Amino acid sequence: MFYDKPECLKPIRTDVLTLTPWLAPIVWNGVFNRDILNAQFHQMDVRVGLTAFAIKKYVMFLPKFIESAEKFFMVGHKVNYYIFTDRVKEVSNFTLAEGRRVVTLEVPAYERWQDVTMRRMEMIRDYSMNRFTNEVDYLVCVDVDMVFLDDVGVEILSNVFGTLHPGFFGALRKEFTYERRPQSTAYIAFDAGDFYYAGGNFGGVIEEVIKLTNFCHNAMLEDKQKNVEALWHDESYLNKYFLFYKPTKILSPEYIWNNYYGSPAAVQKKRFLGIEKDYNVVRFRRAISKP
Repeated sequence: MFYDKPECLKPIRTDVLTLTPWLAPIVWNGVFNRDILNAQFHQMDVRVGLTAFAIKKYVMFLPKFIESAEKFFMVGHKVNYYIFTDRVKEVSNFTLAEGRRVVTLEVPAYERWQDVTMRRMEMIRDYSMNRFTNEVDYLVCVDVDMVFLDDVGVEILSNVFGTLHPGFFGALRKEFTYERRPQSTAYIAFDAGDFYYAGGNFGGVIEEVIKLTNFCHNAMLEDKQKNVEALWHDESYLNKYFLFYKPTKILSPEYIWNNYYGSPAAVQKKRFLGIEKDYNVVRFRRAISKP
């Protein structure tokens, strides 16, 4: 393999933060060489699990999700697509590359969409402990109402990773929509916090995903006993977890973009993009839609 020598005195990107104070890399376009990374991960023969929840009407997004993942997600690597759904019969047969498969996991349909987002931490935890740990090395947990538009590869993998929310990566700390009520276990004070992480893309090695999802699920149960529901549901608890248990890698907003945030210069690629939709149509029991 031939490639340009890295230059210690010539950083590739100077317009964005590429390293956190706790020395976790932030993955932006241009800061990595995918050929080198692919060679390293092929030597380890890793298998990656990708989880998505296609509950009720959200099953409509599954075909484009899988088809786009086959073009851009972990191309050349072994992948298990773990699809949590209450509509097993509506999951189509997909044409997949060698070493990749769709695993359909039947789960209950909850009355509110908020309950789906809250309960997915519990379901990911339980399946990670009982099944995923025996089948994959890394787990990537994303939203199904998204499409892959550019390469998303092994550059994202780490012990535990989170993704910068596209609406807040340039915001002040006080502007983050953390849970601000002290009675909630997701509470974060106005003078605390590093970044605001999106709930729609996180993951890591199985044992770390178990720790993360177990923390979030137990925090939700504690709040439920107090009749408290965090502002942004599982995302609020995820941000609380990453405050105390820092991610070992952070993905830039390229990895969970939405077009209503425009096209800032820092975001050179839109790798994983939210699908435009009418929440009144796809969500059950209308509630405030997330920005």
